[in-house]
Amino acid sequence: MALPLYLQNRIGNQFERKNLYLKDLAQGKTVSPDDHPYLNKLKTFQEKEATFLKELEERVAALPPETDPTVTRLQKMLYQAQEKRSFYQSYVDLSYEAELAFKTADTMTNHLPLMLDTHEEIKQEVAFNQTALKQLDPTVEQAAKDALTAYQKDMPAKKKAEFDRLNNLRKQGRIAKKAQTNAKKSFLRSQKMAEEELRLQVPSIALSAEAKSLNYRQKHDLKRLENLMMAEIDEFSQTLPMESNKKRAFHHYFTWPLPGLGQILNKQYIKGLIFLIGSLFIYLVAIPYALGYGNYQGDGVAGLITLGAGGKRLDKSVIYLIEGVIAILLLVFAFGIAYLSFRDARKVEKEAVLGVRPKNWALSKKMISEEGFPFAVTMPSLVLITFIVLVPIITTILLSFAGWDPQHQSKFSWIGLSNYTNLFVGKGLAAGLFWRILSWTVIWTLGASTLSILVGFFLAFLLNNDRIKGKFLLRTIYLLPWATPAFVTIMFFSIMLSTGGIMTDLFSGLAGKQLFVKDNIILTRVALILIKTWLGSAYIFILSTGVLQSIPNDLYEAAQIDGASAWSKLTRITLPLVLYQTMPLLIGQYTFNFNDFTIIWLFNGGGPPNTSLYGNLAGSSDILISYIFKLTMNNQFQSLGAAIAILISLGLIAVTYVGFSRSKAFKEMK
Repeated sequence: MALPLYLQNRIGNQFERKNLYLKDLAQGKTVSPDDHPYLNKLKTFQEKEATFLKELEERVAALPPETDPTVTRLQKMLYQAQEKRSFYQSYVDLSYEAELAFKTADTMTNHLPLMLDTHEEIKQEVAFNQTALKQLDPTVEQAAKDALTAYQKDMPAKKKAEFDRLNNLRKQGRIAKKAQTNAKKSFLRSQKMAEEELRLQVPSIALSAEAKSLNYRQKHDLKRLENLMMAEIDEFSQTLPMESNKKRAFHHYFTWPLPGLGQILNKQYIKGLIFLIGSLFIYLVAIPYALGYGNYQGDGVAGLITLGAGGKRLDKSVIYLIEGVIAILLLVFAFGIAYLSFRDARKVEKEAVLGVRPKNWALSKKMISEEGFPFAVTMPSLVLITFIVLVPIITTILLSFAGWDPQHQSKFSWIGLSNYTNLFVGKGLAAGLFWRILSWTVIWTLGASTLSILVGFFLAFLLNNDRIKGKFLLRTIYLLPWATPAFVTIMFFSIMLSTGGIMTDLFSGLAGKQLFVKDNIILTRVALILIKTWLGSAYIFILSTGVLQSIPNDLYEAAQIDGASAWSKLTRITLPLVLYQTMPLLIGQYTFNFNDFTIIWLFNGGGPPNTSLYGNLAGSSDILISYIFKLTMNNQFQSLGAAIAILISLGLIAVTYVGFSRSKAFKEMK
């Protein structure tokens, strides 16, 4: 790769090379560095520069100090800047480094006098303020304090008189309640402003407030001016290119064995130090843990493969599995750190080949504080998500390919797709129940969700009618199932529908025979669907009510003029608008009810039992989620339960995606 003939700054502007030796090389000329005229000039300049900087340092150190250290610092900076400007002005055309040094010194020469004047001005104001505080006239001070005290004593009476006047106007109906409230607030504001004006007329208070303001200016005004000066200098460093004899970038490859090394080679030392701290995490945490050091019982990544085979008798394969997952995630974090360091070093080095100056730490810090703020804020949550969400999910996925069953509780091995195969073909009692329970789960989901939606929408549509009276009371009643904790409601119905319960006795009397709701498969399932309808319809009622009330009456009036029937208005206006706004939430109802463990478990524990169909593994009202609980907690089929959980997740994701993608709201959002 040849040297570029033109240099480039960060903005993308092109510049002629000032280094004539490199320019000749870029043009393909054969030149020797030993006798090139430009290099001789550059060498002479560098020697003069070194001598000048050394002498300047000695002259600055010999300057007499001022009583104020800030003035001493600024005067030394100004002297240095003036001397550097005079020196580098003659070499601006020789190199971009000399031009940058000249512009930096010139900028400082222009800004530092203003900073000195500002500092001196504030010092004089502080001295004047302190003198004025010492020379206060006691008579004037006391008179102002008396006026303030008198006003403060009169304030309650004035407030009472004004509030009484406003209250009387309100009683007479001459002003509205809102106007009364605003008038009271306005009066209080005016009183507070008048009191503050009198307070500032007290000389000691006014001078103290001025002293606070001057203290603030002393701390911040000089810093603000200095920041403006440095921002202008940083701008020069980004608009001026730099000479480089690099033909290709290679420093970034050193970041793979040691993140941060590439930045240090690129002379970005602070950024390199930050990445080196990341290297400590890689070599002291991630890699040792992946090799098994610091594991509770596992063997790092190797334990994920062996699952503890051949280990101690008390070793558990599941611990090896979990710690192997954690080790892999730590390695992913380590790779991320190395990749970020690699990408940053490569970008800086490739730009340097073109002549772009690397950002100094001030610019890098500014970029991190602005563009990096979202990443800094989300990083803690990313770590939490990794160990609270990703570890369980990945562990569940891996367990579905393992043989953790009642015969292999301590040690188990990888068995591939056997769990999924057994589920699909119904091999074995535990896997054979999958399709039977899945069919009831689908019926339960469709029945409970659809009935809740229909009842909730019907009640909302009914109360949206202007002819209905007592809407507030009726809406309050319809909201009670949603306001009451579901746990309480489910337990209430469970007790009432038990043998000897009030509702059981009532239904038995109506049927003319003794009913045992919780011992009958059909009655239990019907009861579950109706209870879920009771619980879920209130939520749909709230959603539908809000949407119905937002539909403009103009649409119905226009339809009425066109001769539309009530049914046409319902199907052509009401339903499309309601479904358009609530469809994503309605889909969520189906997915939530598919995995509603609470109602199944609290009402009847998944019963009643039916050993001829379900054996001892499940009850006749168990859905897949409660079946997973019984498989894993009661019967130790953990891997099979994990496989079912994965199938449920994939199925719900697919159904939800299809439902969302086909909804009108989702299509318009895209």
